[in-house]
This record gives sequence, C-alpha cells and structure tokens, in this order.
Amino acid sequence: MGRIARLLGQGLAYLAFGLTLAYASNRPIYHHFPADKTLIKVSLSHSGKPKGECRTLSAAELGEMNQNMRRPKICPRERLPLTVEILLDGAPLMREVLPPSGLSKDGAAHLYRRFVVPPGHHRIEARLRDSARTQGFDYEGTTEVALAPEQNFVIDFRSETGGFIFR
Repeated sequence: MGRIARLLGQGLAYLAFGLTLAYASNRPIYHHFPADKTLIKVSLSHSGKPKGECRTLSAAELGEMNQNMRRPKICPRERLPLTVEILLDGAPLMREVLPPSGLSKDGAAHLYRRFVVPPGHHRIEARLRDSARTQGFDYEGTTEVALAPEQNFVIDFRSETGGFIFR
C-alpha cells in the first residue's frame, strides 16, 4: 500500500507541475508592442571627416625622422563628430551629435534608436553632417510613407550607396 500511495502522490505532483507549466507558458498574454502603434528604427555606423588637413613635410623634417617612419604627408587621426537629425512630418523626432569611437577618436560613430509613432501617412526626413561645416547637411533623404499598425520601418545609412535608405 505504501508503494502505491507514493506513486500516486508522485503522479499528482507531476500533474500539478505540468498544469502549472502549461498555464505559465500561455498566460499572462504579453504584447511586446502596442497594436495601435508603429515602430521607426534608426541605425547607422559612419566615420566623420578627419578633424584637420593633411600637412606636407619639408625635406628638413623628413631628414630628422627615422628612415622607416618617413612619409611625405602627416594627417590627423581624429575624426569630426556626426550630427544626425530625423524629422517626422516637419517636427523633430531626434537630433543628436555623435562623437567618434576609439581611444584616439578615430573610429566610426554608432547610432541605434527606436521611436514609437502613430500609424498613418507620414513624411520622414533624415539628415547627417559629417564635415566641419556649421550650416546645412552633407547627406539628406526624404520619403513619404504610409505606416501600418505594428509595422517596423527602418532608416539605415550607407555612404557608399549615396546616403539614407528607407525600408
């Protein structure tokens, strides 16, 4: 009798654990994103222009250097920060100044941002400045898009393809 009671108790414990696991796998219902909103993602990795101009070395300066270190021009390693601006229907959604990465500030600046916006027809403008200019932008892109609820819309940047990519 003791063995049957022990097996019956063990079976009830397994059943209770299985029912708890089945309930917890389906409840509570979790929605990772609101059903009545749209997500805009901005992603870029880009290097700004060098911070200064290259300088040509004179013959005297080249003579003072070790032979294996001689090169006709010296260029600064440090890069300029990027200025990124995103507008949604003419209103600023984001404006950031991104510093270059790396110990010597000579690497690419990176950005990844997410914005929850209402669905519908929108005009999206993206701008990026990677030079020393104080006014205007070096890259600009504009698109008219009809965003559906729960849609993911991505703004990417590739300088080799001409700038911003909207998908």
